[in-house]
Amino acid sequence: MQALILVGGEGTRLRPLTETVPKAVMPLAGQPFLSYMIEWLGRHGVDEVVLACGFGAGRLREVLGEGGDGPRLRYVEEPEPRGTAGAIKFAAQQLPDRFLALNGDVLADLDLTALIGFHEQRESRATLGLYPVEDPSGYGLVRRSEDGAILEFLEKPDPGQARPGEINAGTYVLERSVLDLVPDGRMVSIEREVFPRLIGDGLHGLPLDGYWMDVGTPDRYLQATWDILERHVRTALGDRLDEAGRLIGEGVELEAGARVEGPALVEDGARLGEGAVVGPRAVIGPGCEIGAGAVVTSSVLHEGCRIGEGATVQEAITGAGVEVEMGASVVAGSVLGAGERIEA
Repeated sequence: MQALILVGGEGTRLRPLTETVPKAVMPLAGQPFLSYMIEWLGRHGVDEVVLACGFGAGRLREVLGEGGDGPRLRYVEEPEPRGTAGAIKFAAQQLPDRFLALNGDVLADLDLTALIGFHEQRESRATLGLYPVEDPSGYGLVRRSEDGAILEFLEKPDPGQARPGEINAGTYVLERSVLDLVPDGRMVSIEREVFPRLIGDGLHGLPLDGYWMDVGTPDRYLQATWDILERHVRTALGDRLDEAGRLIGEGVELEAGARVEGPALVEDGARLGEGAVVGPRAVIGPGCEIGAGAVVTSSVLHEGCRIGEGATVQEAITGAGVEVEMGASVVAGSVLGAGERIEA
């Protein structure tokens, strides 16, 4: 089975972090974000993944390579943005008659095997993975019949009027013939232009069990990190955590009185000074230095950050190489771009 992942977005909602690192390979609990999706696909029999790239394609290839032990990776670079449907059509020569297509901004462990089987059983042209949510105000809703035929797509409801419903999870099984509906020469959205045309003509949806999170904002990025460390989503990293949800990398230095309170990940080469406290809910990137008496909680620090003596970082995200000077505070909700400096 082949899969196509759409990774052409610029990740604007995660700025300033994505000004220096494409969202697809931004660190998430110790590994590139997209690697979790590739791992998920591999568990469901996908042996080759095509990455439809736009922004940051060279960095993706540099970080992810050809795929290692998992599915083999291939790259298709769009010369200009073409929308979700246009990007899929542009990559058509790399795809078989039936394939998975996924938006590359979710962390999930949904049952793709069930989705593929349902698609084959219904002899669909396109099958959408659906996910039930309590508050769909941030998403459009999908209405279907009892046999799974899609009946209509509904706009985002107003927050005060939102009721539980099923949303498009950005996970599809497609027949190649669907691409015949995609016009050339302009931006085309598969969600807004192609799928509505398929209603009554082989378009189905299946609600899927498991975990699903759109990792598109700082709040969701943090929540996805904690869900990995707390094993709410199935990952290989989760299998390596100890009973307290902790993982300490190689060469980590813990000076007298330093504590790591789970769930937490302290990556290779990090150093915690005397009496420093990390966690609960913390990721300390490779080579970070946490000064004596400093406290980092509910926060993610990317590679090479330096937190000064007595400083505090709470419910924040810091890009690579951030320096927080002695005694300074990084307060809840802060997102610091790479190389920023917070003075004492």
